[in-house]
Amino acid sequence: MTHEEMLEEAEMREKQNEVVVPSGSTLHDECFYVWETRFGLFSSMTTKGRRMLTGAVKDNVTLMTRWHLKCEQDGWPEGSVRVVNDGIVSGKL
Repeated sequence: MTHEEMLEEAEMREKQNEVVVPSGSTLHDECFYVWETRFGLFSSMTTKGRRMLTGAVKDNVTLMTRWHLKCEQDGWPEGSVRVVNDGIVSGKL
């Protein structure tokens, strides 16, 4: 399957609101899935199909996905969200 075909298939599924649960994934808290990728990493996805996090340790991905979803629901703690750089280059390059 080419990259273009994969994009077309993903777009079609999104239009149909179809969620494809990766094989070998486990459902946590009736809210999100965690699975091992083909590269040995772990990824998470909500039950609605929104991809969340990827990391090297399954427990860490599970923990941080829970925290991320909780913060989305309850609000982000003071100091946890900050802008480090404004992206503007001053001076001559």
